[in-house]
Amino acid sequence: MARQMLMDNVYLTYIPSEKFKTSFFSAQLVMPLQKETAGLNALLVNVLSRGTLRFPDMRSLSAQLDRLYGARLEPTVRKKGENQVFGFVASCVDERFIPDGERLLEPMADLLGELFLSPATRNGRLRGDYVESERANLADLIRSDINDKRIYAARRLLEVMCEGEPYGLSRLGTAKEVERISLQRLNSHYQAILPAARLELFYCGAAQEKRVAGAFTKAFAALPRQGAVEPAATVRKAAPEKCRVVEETMDVSQGKLGIGFRTDSQDMPATMVMNAMFGGTSNSKLFLNVREKLSLCYYAGSTYHRAKGLVTVSSGIEAANYDRAVAEIMAQLEALQDGRWEDWEFQGARSALRNSLLSLEDSAGGLEDYAMGQAAIGSDESLPLLLEAVSAVTEERVRQAAACVRPDTIYFLKGKEA
Repeated sequence: MARQMLMDNVYLTYIPSEKFKTSFFSAQLVMPLQKETAGLNALLVNVLSRGTLRFPDMRSLSAQLDRLYGARLEPTVRKKGENQVFGFVASCVDERFIPDGERLLEPMADLLGELFLSPATRNGRLRGDYVESERANLADLIRSDINDKRIYAARRLLEVMCEGEPYGLSRLGTAKEVERISLQRLNSHYQAILPAARLELFYCGAAQEKRVAGAFTKAFAALPRQGAVEPAATVRKAAPEKCRVVEETMDVSQGKLGIGFRTDSQDMPATMVMNAMFGGTSNSKLFLNVREKLSLCYYAGSTYHRAKGLVTVSSGIEAANYDRAVAEIMAQLEALQDGRWEDWEFQGARSALRNSLLSLEDSAGGLEDYAMGQAAIGSDESLPLLLEAVSAVTEERVRQAAACVRPDTIYFLKGKEA
């Protein structure tokens, strides 16, 4: 993996590979995640995906992708640390498998450049009909997460836990904010962020680095560059002295319990292994004890938010088991803090974590997502280096990492009958 600056605030990550039959491309703008602009950015990339000056509608754009041997293109909006990463990912058949030496790299790079620099317009502005339809689609998508109570509860936990912090914001903004976005406001926002936002480019395939850099440089040569806005550095906060408890009631048959923890440990690899032992695998303490042995929940798992220094637990429980479930989850964390585990738990968690990281190398999309996350938070740690760091973690380091974990917020979504 190599990373270079192509122009002011524009970077290219290049991964040479002949493992895949396709070449993978990505062009992403990186901006600090803010309440005022989250919905604007999410809506903008969806509007831009509708067409360019050369291919002004979905039909002509799809025809161009078909001409490029069935290439794929889709908009993406992600949260990486306390930044919003939004743009396009694309893939096409690697040129090694195309007859007569036809080139696809340059047309694909050109198309990505056009989506940002030459969008479909009407009277010099983004098309109002595209804005109207995509605004409705995005608002519906945001509202739809309430239909999956597991996703909804996980989002609400972060909102409550990180209230007043960018990390607590949704990557898509809120439905109300999106519905208030006018054509004029979106057009002005597009004109403002295009010259200022960090642009991260990515390529994984068999083409030579020099050629890839040249193709992207040409495709984005007209990109205005002034008033650069750097990605936001992630701010870590300490847990409150007293854990907050928030309960909400909905018409649900199964309660959703979420517990958020904060950690000030700087030993990220050890915390990754600790989280795997806590609730990150099917052999974790939460799964084997709280779910299997004690049958206190339908599911239980934990996630380590590396950039922010958070650990969140998600579980589905009966309301009557609330007190016991909370107590047992806390007890499993205390066991890690005290160093109470079997050797197979440590070895198995570390091995599972390594396998999970290694699996990223089996997907160009996985490599791109990892690279974008590293770029957004200002880290240059490669995947091989992270694998080495995880392999070097000791049991004592895991215990020390667990000792740094403190409860911050308990969120419980319960049914009305409870």
